[in-house]
Amino acid sequence: MSKIPLVLFFFFLFAGPDPVLADDPPHAAALDKLVDEAVGNNPGLKMLEEKIKAYGERVPQTEALDNPRLGFAVLNLPVDTFRFDQEPMTQKQISLWQKLPFPGKLELKGDIARKELEVVREEYDERKNTVIMQVEVAYRELLFVHKSIMITEENRDLLRTFVKAAETKYAVGMGIQQDVLKAQVELSKINELLISLEQRRQSITARLNTLLNRSADAAFSPDEGIPSEEKTAFAYSFEELQTIALENRPSLLGLQRLVERNRLAERFAEKSFYPDFDVGISYGQRDKDVTGTDRPDFISGFITVSIPLWYKAKESRKVAEERANIRNATEQYNAAKNDVFFQIKNILTELERINRELELLKTGLIPQSRTSLESAMAGYQVNKVDFITLVNNQLTVYNYEIEYYRLITNYRNKLSELEAAVGRRFL
Repeated sequence: MSKIPLVLFFFFLFAGPDPVLADDPPHAAALDKLVDEAVGNNPGLKMLEEKIKAYGERVPQTEALDNPRLGFAVLNLPVDTFRFDQEPMTQKQISLWQKLPFPGKLELKGDIARKELEVVREEYDERKNTVIMQVEVAYRELLFVHKSIMITEENRDLLRTFVKAAETKYAVGMGIQQDVLKAQVELSKINELLISLEQRRQSITARLNTLLNRSADAAFSPDEGIPSEEKTAFAYSFEELQTIALENRPSLLGLQRLVERNRLAERFAEKSFYPDFDVGISYGQRDKDVTGTDRPDFISGFITVSIPLWYKAKESRKVAEERANIRNATEQYNAAKNDVFFQIKNILTELERINRELELLKTGLIPQSRTSLESAMAGYQVNKVDFITLVNNQLTVYNYEIEYYRLITNYRNKLSELEAAVGRRFL
């Protein structure tokens, strides 16, 4: 093998990406910027912001009295003459009356509306956490694909060096054509992989742009970040994360608010057994009699009371309905809580698995595969190792390095999922 390909080989071998990664604040800042953009522009979040505003307008409405009613009437008008001065009881009347609910009902209606507003706010926070997680995952996947393309291109350049080496040996009668063909096949596979990676980069870019409310085909500069971040230390126990989720997960808090809302609705239904009132006042104006004598005007007042006569078919059933709603919301909460706890446990299991695999790659497989590749390279120079073994060893190093970056990406993405699961950021 010529000296030039040998020098190129060792350049690619030792100048490749170091699997021991370090934090890179500029990339973290780029991600924070994208998260802020998504929170500010995501249509789903904007929709919920408007929903919050709409529910906020309900509170003062529910606490306000019904509009008063104004009425006009003509009383005791004789139909033979239609004269207002003929009969002493003929009068023109104006009335004003107001409906007054039983004390405490309006306050309960307002409290119910406020709880419904809190439920919608928790819905917004849940959606926001989901969007943040989706942006972080898409961003890191994009960076991983970009890094994979870089490593694959370096691997392609190295394979081209192998092809030249095999062709040189074959030309001077020291090699076989099978080595040349094997190298060319592997080179074609690399080119095919690069096409697939580029398609995946475009797909993830479109997904990220959608989350940011950008045009789906908007360009996304790869300079915005390259995955060069070490996995973050994580030391929360399952029990601690359960407590954090109970206190912070918006979906759980929203269901708690729903239970509270239904309890208030039950109290309101129980108050429906108590009557509402209509109070009013009327003023009757009388004309002078036919002799010109003044007649005094009338003033009247009244109060009416609703009677819950059909309480067995109406009010009692409403109370039973609200109690069923309480039980339903309580079981929804319990089911959601169990799902969250399972999600947390599952993520912790995944993190533990990734940790073990990372440690194995970092301390075992990658160093060992590099040593094996160096040995194969040295053996190939003196014809003690066949070309197929050399290529396979080189591909093994490549696959392990790609896998290491994938695990780093998966680790950080699992932490983002965990943050969404417990409802609190701790990175």
